[in-house]
Amino acid sequence: MPQSERNPPSRIHSPHPRAADSRRRRREKDAQSLQNYSTSRAITAGLDVCVPRRPPSGASRPSRSQSFQLATNSPSPFGQGPGPASSRQLPCHLGGHSETYNQVSSPGPTVHVSPPSSFFDNAHDFRMGDFRYTSIGVANNVTLNARSAPPSVGTEGWRTLLKHTAPNALHDSEARYDPPKCDEDTRVEVTREITDWIEDRESPRRLLCMTGAAGAGKSALQQTTAELCSKSNILGSAYFFGATDSTRNHPASLVPTIAYQLGRQNPDLERFIGSAVEEDELIFSKSLVSQMNLLICEPFRRLHGAGQLNPAAFRYAILIDGLDECQGEQNQARILTAVKECLLDDDLPFRIFITSRPEWAIRSALQPGGKLHELAYHIQLSDQYDATLDIRRYLWRSLTELGYRSSDPRARSPGWFTKDDIEKLVRAASGQFIYAATVVRYLSEHRSSTVDRLKIVLTWTPENSPLAKPFKQLDSLYYGILSTAKIAYEAVDTHSERDFLLLFRAYHFSVTRGFIGPDSLQPYHISNEELNDYLQLEKGAHETIISDLRSLVSICPGPSSGTQLRFYHQSFSDFLNEQARSKDLFVPESRVHTHLAKCFLQTVIQRSDNSARAISSSQIHLN
Repeated sequence: MPQSERNPPSRIHSPHPRAADSRRRRREKDAQSLQNYSTSRAITAGLDVCVPRRPPSGASRPSRSQSFQLATNSPSPFGQGPGPASSRQLPCHLGGHSETYNQVSSPGPTVHVSPPSSFFDNAHDFRMGDFRYTSIGVANNVTLNARSAPPSVGTEGWRTLLKHTAPNALHDSEARYDPPKCDEDTRVEVTREITDWIEDRESPRRLLCMTGAAGAGKSALQQTTAELCSKSNILGSAYFFGATDSTRNHPASLVPTIAYQLGRQNPDLERFIGSAVEEDELIFSKSLVSQMNLLICEPFRRLHGAGQLNPAAFRYAILIDGLDECQGEQNQARILTAVKECLLDDDLPFRIFITSRPEWAIRSALQPGGKLHELAYHIQLSDQYDATLDIRRYLWRSLTELGYRSSDPRARSPGWFTKDDIEKLVRAASGQFIYAATVVRYLSEHRSSTVDRLKIVLTWTPENSPLAKPFKQLDSLYYGILSTAKIAYEAVDTHSERDFLLLFRAYHFSVTRGFIGPDSLQPYHISNEELNDYLQLEKGAHETIISDLRSLVSICPGPSSGTQLRFYHQSFSDFLNEQARSKDLFVPESRVHTHLAKCFLQTVIQRSDNSARAISSSQIHLN
């Protein structure tokens, strides 16, 4: 090889200055292009990158398709000086994911540029694995092909995790399109209390539990909270249980879905979570406590231990809605146990907000002596917040907007509904948003007149409007809760001979209508304790009967002594009283009276027998 080719001059002289300027501009442009290329994801596309060295004067440039086979001393693009042909392996980290690349023969395009001091100039946070660099003659040949590369650590585990998630449970899921949420200027006070608690990261209680009656607006508050937290960049995850959705009415998908949402916001945490799945293929068959530790707590601790956690940017709010809609009381209790034992550890940053009807699992956990009593901040929505003003405001605004949109000219006049109409609806709502929302949804049906439908709602009974069903959604809610409670009560062996619906209606009658006594035509109300005796039931039987109806009924002090039931919804009483609505769950008044009379006679006979036996025993003793 000529000496001039082995030792190229420091400057190439061109007999044509214009051509030299053109080459200089092209070199600068190519160098800049390569810099941009080396710091982008395009480097994973499997390109052959050939970086030619300056040839001596008169030497021909290699063609774009030329393949170099001979190795000579040539400066390294990594700034290590001349050396023999070599292969180098460097770790690769692109876009937050560690990957390993093998040298392959790639048919991809070849790019020629003049060399900068390094073709990774200005790149940072950049690692490459199994990178092959060969210094060959007048060119440096680099081959990358990510398409045939093995997956990085955690990638396969992350893909497996995704298969166990429940996309329908996300707060912005398409399956939950148009979810309930708080209307403008409503529930302002309680929303502020919730968000203030979430943002107060110094508060010692890191679990907030909100319980409330069915239809009180818990899910609407949870949805509103999720959206507010998302806008504030503090929402770590949200999971909405749904009783009728088989993908989110059980605990199996809860932990994977929470882990997915936490990991997708932090690539390093995603890698740790994926690695945990790869290390234990049976992880999704383990207990909720084990899953929560392995998929959430330990990956977070590894993230923190590696110094890759930015506390200010970490999204820490975890929201769980509708715990009562998870099938099985024991499953609900297991979820609360997992939260207590895992997510409330002092070295974790999470703040957890759970909403539920006051059913057995959460009620027993929050009561004095319960496992969460000292740990949780408890909001009793139906008792602590009166929604009457919000419901009135919501109805005024909604009916006004419906009038503007209605095709009925009558609805566009200012007086198509009155203040008395609104007040009647407010009273019927009994402080529960679900009634008002059901009415507005019924009035919104565009195939009929809004004015005519309002008249039906205000005057509706099954008798005068048998075809109309303005409370279909409410009836479905009540039917589901009542039938589930019936099945659960009668499944207990000691209750197998009892009629749950008949007994419950007796307590309902005692509160809403009362009983007519022999000495008065005025109805009188008796306490739960007295009714237990009349029905020949054990002490405290009323508490067992309503155990699964706590979202509709509570126990409060009686007017004189003892206790009595309190019905949250007037519409629930209407449901119980109307056979067209309660269907096969309906118990007529006459049957209740007959059963009470039978029980009373049995009590009289039993006491008479006891008295007769006592007298007989006394006579024998005297003789």
